[in-house]
Parts: sequence; structure tokens; C-alpha cells
Amino acid sequence: MKPGNQTIVTHFLLLGFALHGKMHLLFFIVISIMFLYIVIGNSLIVEITTIDSVLRNSMYYILKNLALTEICYSLSTVPKVLLILLMERKITSFTACALQLSCAILLVTCEDLCFKMAVGSWLTGVPVVLVFTTWLFTLPFYGTNNIDHFFCDVSPVLKLVCADTALFKLLIFIATVMIVMVSFSLIVNSYLHIICAVLQIPSALGQRQAFSTHAAHLLVVTLFYSTAGIIHLRPKSSLSPNMKKMVALSYTVVTPMLNPIIYSLGNQKVKQSLRRCIDKRLLRKQTAIFSPSR
Repeated sequence: MKPGNQTIVTHFLLLGFALHGKMHLLFFIVISIMFLYIVIGNSLIVEITTIDSVLRNSMYYILKNLALTEICYSLSTVPKVLLILLMERKITSFTACALQLSCAILLVTCEDLCFKMAVGSWLTGVPVVLVFTTWLFTLPFYGTNNIDHFFCDVSPVLKLVCADTALFKLLIFIATVMIVMVSFSLIVNSYLHIICAVLQIPSALGQRQAFSTHAAHLLVVTLFYSTAGIIHLRPKSSLSPNMKKMVALSYTVVTPMLNPIIYSLGNQKVKQSLRRCIDKRLLRKQTAIFSPSR
């Protein structure tokens, strides 16, 4: 497409969801509740895995890093969704859109394993973000500035570019496949070891409990990768734009909400640690109330 006399884009309009009547308010209430749970639930995990010495090992370090990632990811997308739903504030600046897209790419790329691998995942995500975000936002934008989505994601922003984007699409597809394949291979390897360990448990009841726990873990992982794959690995999907937005809610809101339940708050040691932290705080408050004033 040639720019001609078309206006250069200086800001974008996020169209959000095609909702009518009171559905805007209903969506706002539901997403607000889910967002509060994401922030509070994951913040509790970060706090208790930091202050409780019982939870200072590699597994709980992984959970803390995952919780931090989920908080940041939700903060990068959900507040804007709520503003669109409640106040219809759809305008976003060029810079704000680029920053939101950067955060989304970085935080989706960063899935963790222990300290060195957690650091490595963040360092791996940074060059991916810098290359693709800088490249995308230096391409020409002319004419329409309407982003048919509730946040700045690659596909809807790319549709507004007035230039040949074939190479960009190819390279980002390759990068996405590589990230997914590496993450998926690590997950498969982990579950093979888990299955072998569970089969060593002599009790049939113990095996069922272990399998039910890890089945819940696998469900969250499957939900995240399948919904993200529909959007990013099948850009020409037959799904309608509104359906794609609903699918995107799965990996931007639903999985960050499920992670505290499945990975941490369902863990017996984490629940015991949480009770200890609550008991200590209640004890401190009672001591402060009943202690004689000086």
C-alpha cells in the first residue's frame, strides 16, 4: 500500500470488545475480580516464598519467578482493558502501544527454571523484544489507526502497517515456533521424569493423588500453549476477531489466575507457610493492642 496523501498515524484506538448494553459492565466486574485475584494470589506467593525459610529451595524459587511474571503480564494488559470497558478510553499513544507490546512479548517468552535458567529466560526475551518491537514500530503506519483488539498485540498492529511485512511475519513465526518448541520440550522432559517418579510410589492412593496434582498442572500448560498458539501460530485462523479476543483472554487473564491455585495454593507446604504467616501477623497485632502504652 502506498502512503500517498494519507495521514501518518500518531496514536492508536483499541476497539476492545463488541459488547452491547450491560455486557460492558458485566465484563468489567468479572475481569476486575479475576485481576484482583491474580495480583493478590501471586503477591502472596512471592511474599511467603521470600520470607519463609522452609520454602527456600529451587522449586519454590521457580514458583516465585512464575508468580512475578504473571503479575507483570497482567499489569501490562488488564488495566487498559478495564479502562476500555468502564470509561471507553480507547486512545493509546504510539509509545505506550510499543511498550505494551514489548512487555507482552517479553513476559510470554520468559518461562522459568531455577536461578540461572530464570535469568537466562529473561535475558533471552530481551533481544527478541528489542528486535521485533523496534522493527515493527519503525515501519510506516498510514490511514486507519483502529486496533481491533483489547491490547497492542503483534497481529492486530501488523495489520495497520503500510509496507511489505512478509519477512517480518516469517521471522516472528520462526521465533515463536522456536520459543514454543524449547519450552514444550522442557515441559515434556519434566513430565517424563515426574511419571517415572510417580510410578515408583508403592501406594496406589499416592499414585492417584500425584497424578491428579500433575494433571492439573498439565491442564494449565495446555490451556496456555493451545490458546496462545491459536492466536500467534495460526494468524489466518477462521475465528472471528471477537472470538480471537475471547481466546486471548485465556492466556492474558485466565491462566495467570489459575497459576496460584494449581501451582502454589494447592501445595501443602505453601498452605502451611501461609497459615504461619497469617498467625504471626495476628499475633503481632494482638501484642500491639494489649501491650501497655508507655
